[in-house]
Amino acid sequence: MTETRAKRAIITGITGQDGSYLAELLLAKGYEVHGFIRRSSSFNTQRIDHIYEVPQEEVQKLFLHFADLTDGSRLVTLLNEIQPDEVYNLAAQSHVRVSFDEPEYTAETTGLGTVRLLEAIRSAGVSPRFYQASSSEMFGATPPPQNEETPFYPRSPYGVAKVYSYWITRNYREAYDLFACNGILFNHESPRRGGTFVTRKITRAVARIAAGQQTELYMGNLDSVRDWGYAPEYVEGMWRMLQADEPSDYVLATNTAYTVRDFLELSFSHAGLEWEKHVRFDERYLRPTEVDSLIGDPSKAKEVLGWVPNVLPPRLAQIMVDADIAALATEGTHYVDAVQS
Repeated sequence: MTETRAKRAIITGITGQDGSYLAELLLAKGYEVHGFIRRSSSFNTQRIDHIYEVPQEEVQKLFLHFADLTDGSRLVTLLNEIQPDEVYNLAAQSHVRVSFDEPEYTAETTGLGTVRLLEAIRSAGVSPRFYQASSSEMFGATPPPQNEETPFYPRSPYGVAKVYSYWITRNYREAYDLFACNGILFNHESPRRGGTFVTRKITRAVARIAAGQQTELYMGNLDSVRDWGYAPEYVEGMWRMLQADEPSDYVLATNTAYTVRDFLELSFSHAGLEWEKHVRFDERYLRPTEVDSLIGDPSKAKEVLGWVPNVLPPRLAQIMVDADIAALATEGTHYVDAVQS
């Protein structure tokens, strides 16, 4: 009797927050997971070190490959070798403020990287189900609540690049009958969030202030309204999109509205601190064009995929603050440097 091989999935951006949680999820479901990582003189695999297996192990389920979304020929080679059932494109220059400083690089990776991967799939002659990480930043200045029918009005080079990726994914779905889905994910956070993103910047500062290692936190706009969810729940939604009967696009969100000021209050108060005593304004953290309010309507994901978020911002802030306090106590000041990537 022939043994059925495990499903194979490729994750670009596997070393990021979402990539690491998605790898855990797929491995738990019995997948063989292949992650694409960029070559670097220093390792950037902290988020997946706990699940990585050395190649010499008899049964290996997680494989890492050097690849870059700027190198289409390498993508074709790997797709031919791996023959994936599913491809999750999570790689990008994903920091909105940084995209104003590096608009060309953001367009090259976050925008054109997607079409290179789609073309590589077509050139390799494989037919995996494809997930594109789209973003609520595509909505930009369009008033909330935002759903799958809301017009896009991006307000950053990052948002513009994501709009390109969204439409090229839809075009390949319609032109080449590719099972391709856009996951329009609103802000989703966790203890693995990069230290320069606002929620993690806040919770790391709370831990350091509580430990007496820091006294002030410099912030930009505190009035921005965001819909914050919990990253492990959102990668479950990604997987569900590729298990559906037909390909489509979905908003994943909590449909709640909290300002950055609210998240400061939630985080500092959880550690018994008053945020007003420590937070200072720094105009360098302002964006040239701001996005005032992003609040998602996930009704379609609930109806079609059965996806419902359970962790809302008050609980999310507690999870992240507790994790940063515990990590700082365990690993000391070196922890701050380790989570920057």
